[in-house]
Amino acid sequence: MTIHHARRSFALAAFFYIAAFLLTALDSGATVSAQSNADLRQFNGSTMGTSYMVKVVGADDVDDNTLKISIDAELRQVNDEMSTYLESSEITRFNESSSTDWFSVSAPFAEVVDFAQQVSRKTDGAFDVTVGPLVNAWSFGPTERTNTVPGDGEIEKLRQIVGFDKLDVRLDPPALRKSVPELRVDLSSIAKGHGVDRVIERLQMLGVEAAFVEIGGEVRTMGKKPDGAWRVGIQLPDATRDTVMIAHAMNVDDKAGNAMATSGDYRNFFTAEGKRYSHTIDPRTAKPIEHNLASITVVAPTCMAADAWATALSVVGTKVAVTLANEHQLNVLLAERQDDTFAIQGTGNLAGYAEDGEATDQSATSTSSSKKEKSLLQDVLPIAILSFGVFSILLFAMALGVIFGRKQISGSCGGLNNQTNSDGSTSCSLCSNPSDACRELREKMATNENAT
Repeated sequence: MTIHHARRSFALAAFFYIAAFLLTALDSGATVSAQSNADLRQFNGSTMGTSYMVKVVGADDVDDNTLKISIDAELRQVNDEMSTYLESSEITRFNESSSTDWFSVSAPFAEVVDFAQQVSRKTDGAFDVTVGPLVNAWSFGPTERTNTVPGDGEIEKLRQIVGFDKLDVRLDPPALRKSVPELRVDLSSIAKGHGVDRVIERLQMLGVEAAFVEIGGEVRTMGKKPDGAWRVGIQLPDATRDTVMIAHAMNVDDKAGNAMATSGDYRNFFTAEGKRYSHTIDPRTAKPIEHNLASITVVAPTCMAADAWATALSVVGTKVAVTLANEHQLNVLLAERQDDTFAIQGTGNLAGYAEDGEATDQSATSTSSSKKEKSLLQDVLPIAILSFGVFSILLFAMALGVIFGRKQISGSCGGLNNQTNSDGSTSCSLCSNPSDACRELREKMATNENAT
């Protein structure tokens, strides 16, 4: 085989190789995109002062616009009932009322307050939907944040108008009643979870087979996604990092349920005179909590229950939280702050994540190592792909030049490629090191031409 034929064969092989590579890449991307678009629809929006995300599988006969409108309508209804930011909402009208008689409300509103009162009684008041005035006094409410510590007199005065025992609820006919005119109800610690449940119910009515609904971090799933169970991440309680500590699988047949809520004190706090004040207020002491429980995650059949219990248990601290979880058969995962690390405990279907600290630490190390390897691969892979692509393009261009133009590639071999010398040799075959060798070759060729 001559050098010319060898180059042509090489160029053709390179051409087909590059073409095959590009077609394969394009085909793979199209397949992934088509599968994702066909099986999973996602909707995003705002509600209750935060954002929501809904992923839907099934209900192919329901168009995207109908689904989005239905989701927003359901969440607007929840706001109309329970948002303290709306002047016309039921909860605002109840709060503004100075009457101590029964006040008629919608059935969903009464049901949420009734469940809140149940959790209040089970925790001896650690969970209390009337605690709003104290939250405001400690600078964590909707009013202007001053990051100052309220005086004892102010706290004692507010305690006179706060307390779940000053609130009554009736389901039939649905109504609320307060024993002191100034009492106010704030459902921010339970309404998001209830909103998630309402969206799930609405999607079920529309024939949706599987769904993932999240509002401000509170999640509930239904069914499973096309490639398996929905997985919900549990964050490491560290405000400086968004690290997923665990990816919990929401299995369809899990008796614990498919709703998850997390409460923690690591993002919202202020410091005054060297002391850290958490945004979680203990209604029993009227002051911020001071224990080391950094975060608690609860899995329950409804998101309303998960939301309420996560808040309640974050108030009482690790030891009491574990006792309450066992007493009421709750599925919880607790992360307690210890110096620069966290001690993990769990109950129910979350106990497996923290059954032994040693194994957890080893697993964490192993996971960390894997992550480093994965991270290295993720760092190198794009560079390798980019280099391969650039090399392929250059190779492709060279092949085209050889095939169609029979022109030499500028810059190679000092521009003397394929020039035939007076002795019949090819210039390029003499140039292993172009710069110096080619200069000598030019001089040699010029000398020979002058001699002839």
